[in-house]
Amino acid sequence: MAPSFGWWAKETHRGTPVIVKMENPYWSISEMSPDDGDDYGVDVGGGGKGEEFAGARPRKGGRGKNAKQITWVLLLKAHRAAGCLTSLASAFFGLASVVRRRVASGRTDSDAVSSPPEESPVLRTRFYSFIKLFLWLSVALLGVEVVAYFKGWHLGAPQLRGFVFPTSFVVRDLFDLVYSGWIHFRADYVAPLLQFLADACVVLFLIQSADRLILCLGCFWIRFKRIKPMPKTTKPGAGGSEDLESGGEDFPMVLVQIPMCNEREVYQQSITAVCNLDWPRSNLLVQVLDDSDDPTTQVLIKEEVEKWQQNGVRIVYRHRVIRDGYKAGNLKSAMNCSYVKDYEFVAIFDADFQPQPDFLKRTVPHFKDNEEVGLVQARWSFVNKDENLLTRLQNVNLCFHFEVEQQVNGVFINFFGFNGTAGVWRIKALEDAGGWLERTTVEDMDIAVRAHLQGWKFIFLNDVECQCELPESFEAYRKQQHRWHSGPMQLFRLCLPDIIRSKIGFWKKANLIFLFFLLRKLILPFYSFTLFCIILPMTMFVPEAEIPAWVVCYIPATMSFLNILPAPRSFPFIVPYLLFENTMSVTKFNAMISGLFQLGSAYEWVVTKKSGRSSEGDLLQLIEKEPKQQRSGSAPNLDAIAKEEAKPKKGRKKHNRIYRKELALAFLLLTASARSLLSAQGIHFYFLLFQGISFLLVGLDLIGEQIE
Repeated sequence: MAPSFGWWAKETHRGTPVIVKMENPYWSISEMSPDDGDDYGVDVGGGGKGEEFAGARPRKGGRGKNAKQITWVLLLKAHRAAGCLTSLASAFFGLASVVRRRVASGRTDSDAVSSPPEESPVLRTRFYSFIKLFLWLSVALLGVEVVAYFKGWHLGAPQLRGFVFPTSFVVRDLFDLVYSGWIHFRADYVAPLLQFLADACVVLFLIQSADRLILCLGCFWIRFKRIKPMPKTTKPGAGGSEDLESGGEDFPMVLVQIPMCNEREVYQQSITAVCNLDWPRSNLLVQVLDDSDDPTTQVLIKEEVEKWQQNGVRIVYRHRVIRDGYKAGNLKSAMNCSYVKDYEFVAIFDADFQPQPDFLKRTVPHFKDNEEVGLVQARWSFVNKDENLLTRLQNVNLCFHFEVEQQVNGVFINFFGFNGTAGVWRIKALEDAGGWLERTTVEDMDIAVRAHLQGWKFIFLNDVECQCELPESFEAYRKQQHRWHSGPMQLFRLCLPDIIRSKIGFWKKANLIFLFFLLRKLILPFYSFTLFCIILPMTMFVPEAEIPAWVVCYIPATMSFLNILPAPRSFPFIVPYLLFENTMSVTKFNAMISGLFQLGSAYEWVVTKKSGRSSEGDLLQLIEKEPKQQRSGSAPNLDAIAKEEAKPKKGRKKHNRIYRKELALAFLLLTASARSLLSAQGIHFYFLLFQGISFLLVGLDLIGEQIE
């Protein structure tokens, strides 16, 4: 008896089940023919010659297929479709479950304990209230437009221009009267103002895009001509810098500073990397500038310093009693030490930076016989760039910043903003600039601008890398970006008179004022937020004012393509990168306004949280190169802090934050996308939809790691 093949079989299945494996499940149904009604042969080769089932009659001609086989294939395809739908449903419910848990356990950004105490709650929520106003306005307008649509008032933008009600028009009800008045009002008063703002933002957008394009062309020219900063040499015919291995007298005196504050996760790896720098120990002094207020962290760092001292490294530990001025105050205090006058250069590394052993040998020679050079800056590389989506997107941004912005500015105008770490300063240049000042939260940019005004030149080395960490949680990244975008506006207010009075050339002044500060620090966050987050959604409710599709899609896509070129492995993330950059415009715009008008949050300083767990491979590599006596002395002595660790501690749970501004903008954009459906604006709809979803994900803190 032939076995039955499914629930449609007439006979009850009693034998051994048969499993049929199809090599090509995508063969067309049109290849089947209902020739032999009882033929159970199946062509498993996509129309070729297949094998017959056990117990079935041989096929006549080898290609007989019946209606049962058609049903069987349809059921297979239905099963495949059902499996796809099931996986999509499972993913949707999984995402919904994550959202529900995060909303239940999340904390809003309004209860952040890091806000300055002098900042009033009203001032802190003013920007959020501004966004909520547009949200409620858009919801109300959407309700009106939906009612008007079903009543037949679905006029597009071309029909609304110059629209005049006919004399025979009869108002049927109150809604028709109100809506007709609203059309005339928005056409006469709202649309011109909105169109003017949109055109102004588009002009700024085009100017900034042109600047970005010019920078990329400059980078391509550097690549094409293979332009690379080379140290000068005093030896005729020498191919590079003077041989630094010739003796200790050829090595200048270098001071290395490691400022840190409660950097318990990364202090050991940074100290280890610096103490392994390939430089004569007699010509090198390491300052560990610890601003920690945690007693346990202080003990750990101090013991680490003492162990390296026992191994012959010239390293000192400094802890300030009065911790004023954050990092700038810490560096200023260290430079006031009497022994600093014996050193010619100072290298600065933040606590999570791990320079390679040859870092000084590749940077310091650029100062030799070039007395105009005040700073040599190395680029950053990241040990955790593939940790999550957030770190991948940050890597795209920073790769463009270093390889394009810093390199082009360094090659063509010998000026760029100091990155605060992984750089070597000529101490005389620091003194000429007035030293470190605590007046802004971007002390690195401050000292660079003042040194540039004194005529000092900067060199950027794109081929010298220093490893560090990227923030892995959105909360840490958001606070870092707030400081990086509020500080330049503080500095611009303070430095503008000095720039105008300085003796540098006119074009250098113009570059500082219009490109360095206004275009890249003020205009960029301004138009990103106002154009794409406020004006574009509002044009959906005022269709008389329009933003062209090339502004919404084509130019942003081109700029994102250019931004991602220095990180080619990140091309699969080009769309998330574009959406995420627009999402971050809220934080950057808020920070820019705070710094420009000296609001309370402008002086907020939060140390970026580090994990330290991504650099274990690099540490092990360094430890393997150390002598045995150094390896034994670099491990932390846990006995010294046993009492502290034995004390009962409160449990610390990871949690996420719910960001109200991002959520409000998410609903604003989604409301505008719903309105765009009524006008059949395709590309605007898709942009608003996906941008609204990205705001929603960020607002619920579904990107990056959770924080403790």
